[in-house]
Amino acid sequence: MAEETVRRVTRRRVQTRANLLDAAFAVFAAKGFGRVSIEEVCEAAGYSRGAFYSNFDSLDELFFALYQQRADLIADQVSGALALDGPDLDVPAAVDRVTEVLLLDLDWLLVKTDFLVHAARDPQVAETLLEHRARLRRAIADRLARAHGFPRLPAVLGDVDGAAHAVVAAYDGVTTQLLLDKDVDSARVWLKQLLTALLTDGSGNPQPAH
Repeated sequence: MAEETVRRVTRRRVQTRANLLDAAFAVFAAKGFGRVSIEEVCEAAGYSRGAFYSNFDSLDELFFALYQQRADLIADQVSGALALDGPDLDVPAAVDRVTEVLLLDLDWLLVKTDFLVHAARDPQVAETLLEHRARLRRAIADRLARAHGFPRLPAVLGDVDGAAHAVVAAYDGVTTQLLLDKDVDSARVWLKQLLTALLTDGSGNPQPAH
């Protein structure tokens, strides 16, 4: 009985945390990260402040949980698209798959942009955010490093770490434009063109190794 009670409590706690994250995301997207209070998140989720503080110390911590969810999703999408080729990576085909599945959610981009401005004014928050972004780059770099057939990278990128930085930078640039014009289809086309230029000779053909 005691073990079953613990399981119920654990499930309830997991569900409470998930509900708080969902509610916070909706409120952040509607009002902007810097304009939302803990009370508003609790009200949207239907919980007390006590429930909030049993899961998160602050709105910053809650945002990082949200960010990690999205970063993990993006890393899984990229890694999954790249992994379909096995050890030999067909770069043009992989670029096609990545741009087809990659998360381009306008509400999330609004929330993330609000938080970037917040982090820019707080060095501790900025440091933590940089660590989270680095995890995404490492996931991409690790997959590129495991691809036996990966072509020679452009000299300007240096190595797979440089390529991972470039991929994330391309995603950041495309999503900034997307925030303004709201054109998801064009964003996917532009991202494909950028990744093709970065990881191949620009024509969609892998660069030959020398």
